Amino acid sequence: MFETLKDQPADKILMLIAAFRDDPRADKIDLGVGVYKDATGLTPVMRAVKVAERRLVETQETKTYTGLAGDPAFADAMIGLVLGDAVARDRVAAVATPGGTGAIRQALELIRLAAPQATVWLSNPTWPNHPSIIRYLGMKMAEYRYFDEATRGVDFAGMMADLTQVAPGDVVLLHGCCHNPTGANLGAAQWAEVIATLRARGAVPLVDLAYQGFGDGLDADAAATRAVAAGFDECLIATSCSKNFGIYRERTGLLMAVTRGAAEHRTTQGTLAFLNRQNYSFPPDHGARVVTMILTDPVLRADWEAELNAVRAGMLGLRAALAAELQRLTNSDRFGFLAQHRGMFSRLGTTPEVVERLRTEHGIYMVSDSRMNIAGLNAQTVPVLARAIVDCGV
Repeated sequence: MFETLKDQPADKILMLIAAFRDDPRADKIDLGVGVYKDATGLTPVMRAVKVAERRLVETQETKTYTGLAGDPAFADAMIGLVLGDAVARDRVAAVATPGGTGAIRQALELIRLAAPQATVWLSNPTWPNHPSIIRYLGMKMAEYRYFDEATRGVDFAGMMADLTQVAPGDVVLLHGCCHNPTGANLGAAQWAEVIATLRARGAVPLVDLAYQGFGDGLDADAAATRAVAAGFDECLIATSCSKNFGIYRERTGLLMAVTRGAAEHRTTQGTLAFLNRQNYSFPPDHGARVVTMILTDPVLRADWEAELNAVRAGMLGLRAALAAELQRLTNSDRFGFLAQHRGMFSRLGTTPEVVERLRTEHGIYMVSDSRMNIAGLNAQTVPVLARAIVDCGV
């Protein structure tokens, strides 16, 4: 049967990784891979994670399965972190998943089961896995405008015009903070207008919250998600621990479904467990248990928050430094958007041809749509990148 298989499209990020690895230049700069890196180029294990893992090894007495939904304590801890007191806990059904990608996949599986005719609306652009999974599942998909290539900010007028076309029962996927791939985010007033419009249209929001703590702080980054959860009878929230806890390879995520009340909560919780069973049965537990230990131990949590704040401040500092250097070189503020963006990514808003020049002439690697990982920079490489951007006429 394998002779009927066709080659699948190559993953652009994996191709970029391979090209960077094979480039012999010592001064090459990797701004493509979407993981946090410190000033030395390392993705470190956070201090609180190391302590929690040591405690776990010393105290854990079994490796037997958790429940289909994962450890309830993990769900409670993450719901508290993400939603605070925005909605009553007994309205939130939740299952642990293999990372944020697993949460998105299970959310889409739930939508396909509950509302097979619904169209899922995505920002243009969005994280490439969003449309890829939707197409694979054979679901209906549409786009709403989001990024303004001229200002490198949000095309809010275009976004709102498109969202007024959403049909009742459609699902609108929103980035909770630190939009990937652009780094451009909605303001509080804009979020309020989006929520009001989607409520009026009878839509169901699906929030992808992958970078809580990487933008303006844990609570600030969760504010929009909390407003969405409080403003709708039903919504879905996919969250990841890969970035803010630095546990990428542990594949730790959670899918939350905010329901109308107790009866729907019970059925939805059972359905989420059923979907887990059909996909991977029991979710991974190691990372989830480490996260739970950190969030429920005041000392570990304080240390984790301190280190996460330092990570966030470091990225904001790199953004400000790059914007300032580009202002110095160009004697203009046309790159000021870099300091306004949030999270790991910014989209320069240039052509694939210019991105290729950056790679071939300067050894600077970024995704062809000009998404660059700010965390791939350090104090020494900021001026190098700035000069290359100017030389290539971005």
